[in-house]
Amino acid sequence: MSTTQLRIEVAGETNVGMKRQHNEDNFSVLEESGLYIVADGMGGHASGEVASKMAVDALKEFFISTAQDPERTWPYKMDRSRGYEENRLITGIKLANLRIYESAQRDVRQRGMGTTIVVLFAVEDGVYCAHVGDSRGYRIRDGKIELLTEDHSLLNDYIKMKRLTPEEIANFPHKNVIVRALGMKDTVKVDTRFEPSRADDVYVLCSDGLSGPVTDEELLEIVENAPDLKQAASRLIQRANENGGPDNITVILARWVA
Repeated sequence: MSTTQLRIEVAGETNVGMKRQHNEDNFSVLEESGLYIVADGMGGHASGEVASKMAVDALKEFFISTAQDPERTWPYKMDRSRGYEENRLITGIKLANLRIYESAQRDVRQRGMGTTIVVLFAVEDGVYCAHVGDSRGYRIRDGKIELLTEDHSLLNDYIKMKRLTPEEIANFPHKNVIVRALGMKDTVKVDTRFEPSRADDVYVLCSDGLSGPVTDEELLEIVENAPDLKQAASRLIQRANENGGPDNITVILARWVA
């Protein structure tokens, strides 16, 4: 069964958490484009909030304008090794990156602002998952949870380079250091992967305010046992807050329904 014959149910929620004054996360669902976005801003003084909103808005704007005019000239060359839809997704994210970077160069109050982003893009025969930073994409299928993204963080770089013990990982002093984000430079590398979709798949997009305090096992258990996605999203945020709520918490859940 192609994805076009599957309906997509979706729920999203964001919460400031227990320790922060402002919510610098942003999320958006553009159902007519099959686009689901979570962005986690950074930079303090509310400029993280500016960056994450700018990322979401720029990507949505690009998708709406290219849907209306597929022949429209893009600001970046197409990568011939990838298909049209994947190129469209990467280009939209690169455009968002440039917009944030240029805004930060112009306004001294926004210097150093940036944002992570994780995006799910539903196409005819599956989904593209794209990300920059440490916001995550998961898929729940057949009672198992799989991480589809790889954190662009200093901690993850260390884990890959030399096998840290669980204790060293738990006590790692620079857990919040991101090595790749939108707005850091005028160009950015976007990681993408394609996954064929099946009925009953649930995709989870979240900021590290959820994936940090809530284990993958807890995440799976909450989604599997909630009566619907809206309650699952609320319960995930509640669990993150029960586990300390150290950061803003954002989640989008999307289920493919036959």
